[in-house]
Amino acid sequence: MEIVYVYTKKRSEFGRQCNFSDRPAELHVDILPDISLAANFTVRDPCNVTVQCAEEMSEHEVNTERFESESRGINHVEGGWPKDLNPEDMEVTIRYRKKVEKDEHYQNTIMQIAGLMEHCCKQNNATDIYQEFFEEEDDEVVEESEEQPSAKTINVFRDPNEVKRTATSLCWHPDGNHKLAVAYSSLEFQRAPNDMSFDSYIWDIENPNKPEMTLKPVSPLVCLEYNPKDSHILVGGSYNGQIAYWDTRKGSQPAEMSTIEHSHRDPVYKVIWLQSKTGTDIFSASTDGQVLWWDIRKMSEPFERLVLDPSKKGNLDNALGAVSLEFETTMPTKFMVGTEQGLVVSCNRKAKTPAEKIVCTYSGHHGPIYALQRNPFFPKNFLTVADWTARIWSEDIKESSIMWTKYHMAHLLDGCWSPVRPSVFFTVKMDGTLDVWDILFKQNDPTLSLKVCDEALCSIRVQDNGRFLGCGSQLGTTTLLEVSAGLCTLQKNEKAMVSEMFERETKREKILEARHREMRLKERSRSEQSREDEGKEADGEESTEELVARAEREFFDIMEAEKKKEWNEERQREKVKDEKGVCEEKDFQEEHETNGIANAELVSYSDHVRNPFYFHNLMYF
Repeated sequence: MEIVYVYTKKRSEFGRQCNFSDRPAELHVDILPDISLAANFTVRDPCNVTVQCAEEMSEHEVNTERFESESRGINHVEGGWPKDLNPEDMEVTIRYRKKVEKDEHYQNTIMQIAGLMEHCCKQNNATDIYQEFFEEEDDEVVEESEEQPSAKTINVFRDPNEVKRTATSLCWHPDGNHKLAVAYSSLEFQRAPNDMSFDSYIWDIENPNKPEMTLKPVSPLVCLEYNPKDSHILVGGSYNGQIAYWDTRKGSQPAEMSTIEHSHRDPVYKVIWLQSKTGTDIFSASTDGQVLWWDIRKMSEPFERLVLDPSKKGNLDNALGAVSLEFETTMPTKFMVGTEQGLVVSCNRKAKTPAEKIVCTYSGHHGPIYALQRNPFFPKNFLTVADWTARIWSEDIKESSIMWTKYHMAHLLDGCWSPVRPSVFFTVKMDGTLDVWDILFKQNDPTLSLKVCDEALCSIRVQDNGRFLGCGSQLGTTTLLEVSAGLCTLQKNEKAMVSEMFERETKREKILEARHREMRLKERSRSEQSREDEGKEADGEESTEELVARAEREFFDIMEAEKKKEWNEERQREKVKDEKGVCEEKDFQEEHETNGIANAELVSYSDHVRNPFYFHNLMYF
């Protein structure tokens, strides 16, 4: 290879920027065509060339960094005091105030601004800037207007961890509902990755970028509940069966936890605060078949225990796994448990014996009951969500529900009543759909069906005012939705109409239940009769020879009786004929004696009465 050009540079100039300058083009090599090589090639005619009319473009991706905003508060304290004066000392502040009030400059200043302040006060008193004019008319318009049910997304709270977990439980802050506590866990047994976070979060609904507080349990939280009496305290049930509670004033670590040996053996799916004087009593339910009562002041062991054994023997091996709990404060002794087997167990806490604590069961579902809640306006009626349907029950009817939705294509995973409207309830499904039902408006289909996300929705919780609701998904996304005014405003005569509907459906189910009971009794009696007949047939098969002998005897007795009857009838007929023949013979003899006929020539009638030629010979004679 021949080197044509050699570029040289000093060692001191290495690393410097290259400087280019403009100059005219120079021809370095000119290769002329070789005619002798043309014989080796063939001219291609026609020549196909592909041309793309559209402009060629390259694809570029740009990912901007996420901007996280943080809300900070400022605490204003009383100021304006000298540095050497303690504002908390009342005597010192009063003495200093009197000293300032005697100052001439202070008096002149007050007199100058007093007139302006008086003018502003009179102006504020003259017109109420917060007064709502036409408020009644607006309410009437809302009632009369036929607004279409709708819902819109307000905020989306995402799990900040790389490994996404399911938002298994939601709970609203009891004071003001401006915070939302979300419990995150993976319920896929032994499929959770090793680097999965155990943290759960408390979100400010106005700041979806960063959680306000992090809760750090020793095991992922499956359920989480605020204390209704103290908004700083939360209690949670863990995946490993432990119960823990947090005081948000003390930090992210749990204030106290239950011991492993006295806790549940399965994940704790529901925790509820009890109505007590101290406000520290809770009870929890788990799929291990136990309901445990706790006092958060002493979490070493539960102070009461109930085994959900349907045979009422307290056997933990036969216990029903609890998935949901329901407790109504107006019924402090009653509570209900939804089980994995599709049964609702009604319990009485104040019963004397453990067997009497399980009062009755309601059956009607084909799978675990994920949601169980009493109607806030009619506590005797409660809602259950399981398998492919949602059902409304009455405490008086145990055989079946009084109302139910159609069977959906996707599983229902959670549901709840509206706290402000007795006829409205919400359900979420595995296909990511939220359904809003208004049973006064429509019973066969939901009033509003909204596709919230692509993954399954696993939890739902409605705010106390009924306007906002949160939906937790399988990938840890919590969507905050706002429903239209018609779905969160109590309608005219709604309570009376819902009460009438529940009573009507309860009465109908009672009639059907009585009819079914009657049919079952008839079927039972018919089956018992057929069983008795089968028993008789079975007995007959065992003594066949006796039956044949008895049939033969009965047959011969009947034949003998028939023979005797025929013989007696024959004897009677002969006796009648003999008497008639004797009478005719006497008449005949008397007649012939008068006519001179010899007695010797007479033939005895009795000898010829049976001779067919008798009368012919007699006439000839």
